[in-house]
Amino acid sequence: MKRSASLLAAAALGLSSAALADPVAILFVGNSYTFGRVDPVLSYNAANVHDLTAAFNAISSAGSNPWEPHPWGGVPGIFKQFTVESGLDYDVSISARNAATLRGQFLNTANAAWDLRGNVASQVWNTVVLQEQSDAALPAGFGKNANLGQFNAYADQFERFIHNGAAQTYTETQLYGSLAACQATGASTATCNTVRNIPANPNASAATKVYLTDTWARPDMVFAHKITTPDPTTSDGRPIVDTSSAGGNATLYYATLAAMSADLHASFAAKASSNPQFAGVIPVGDAFQLAVDQGLVKTGGFYDANGVYVPDPPGGPINLWWSDYLHASKYGSYLDALVQFGIITGLSPLALGADEQAARDLGISAADALTLQRIAAQELAIAAVPEPGTWALLAGGLLFGIRFAPKRRRSP
Repeated sequence: MKRSASLLAAAALGLSSAALADPVAILFVGNSYTFGRVDPVLSYNAANVHDLTAAFNAISSAGSNPWEPHPWGGVPGIFKQFTVESGLDYDVSISARNAATLRGQFLNTANAAWDLRGNVASQVWNTVVLQEQSDAALPAGFGKNANLGQFNAYADQFERFIHNGAAQTYTETQLYGSLAACQATGASTATCNTVRNIPANPNASAATKVYLTDTWARPDMVFAHKITTPDPTTSDGRPIVDTSSAGGNATLYYATLAAMSADLHASFAAKASSNPQFAGVIPVGDAFQLAVDQGLVKTGGFYDANGVYVPDPPGGPINLWWSDYLHASKYGSYLDALVQFGIITGLSPLALGADEQAARDLGISAADALTLQRIAAQELAIAAVPEPGTWALLAGGLLFGIRFAPKRRRSP
């Protein structure tokens, strides 16, 4: 049944000839959200994903943590498995670094060995998915790394680099329009006036579809807790309480997950609206929030009365977040990949079915897989801009011509 649904979906969208064409080359650019932080997501399907940072890590491990061995599969690995099951031919690559911002990726700020911008220029891509640092796209003062001006500037820099590719020589004072505007991003005068020499992208293509991933709200930025340090070396992945002098109460920025989701949504929607060269926004964060709003996943009880992490009880609700309540759990990464899959391929996540292979590999039950597929499909239907005939396709379990609708915004 699952296979039949996938084949019918492909036929309805005119994808039956895809097998005769070259593979669709797709690059996921991002950070630990992209590569999944820990197993089982970290290394999932890594043999079928090109980890473009593995060679960099072999030279210098400054871009990784000891518990994050390469090669990485991550969300791209799950996405790849979905395409295989759907009869699609995607050649999937990942270029990621811990805590990387789009600025850090574009200017290669990690170290000399990690040429992340070079990864983007390494070939002609059919699709590139850009993911910003988790809280960078938030308004000023609403996150440790909130830097909306920087996000806007470097999202556009990547879009131009991918589509046009002309060599650039600029200072960030020039990029932001003034020294004051540059300094407002937290940069020093010296940094703002540093000359940046960006070589041409020999593989730029105006035909490349460039997407932005709208990321999820973070319980660690909402619920009162003590500062904790994730300890993936423990058998169950629980974090340990940080008892150092730097410990204590964590700083909170939002009253609710919905408020943080709304601000992230607004930032990404505004960026896509201001620059129509983006193919759209992939609303992963909105899908997380939809699951929370519907009570289908864990919505509270992340920390106890003393602000210490509470492990999930057996048989409890799906928890979309990993132990640090910042990164995604295997369930959250699975939902992430489902939304990516729906937007990029135009197919409904529901076509994958309850017996989906990646879910089985990750240890996600058939019932939970189906729940997450339903959430993804519902979010994509909300985010879609209907065209003639779209509702008929939706009724048939398909999503066609999905694009993010910037005009839509949930109230916090």
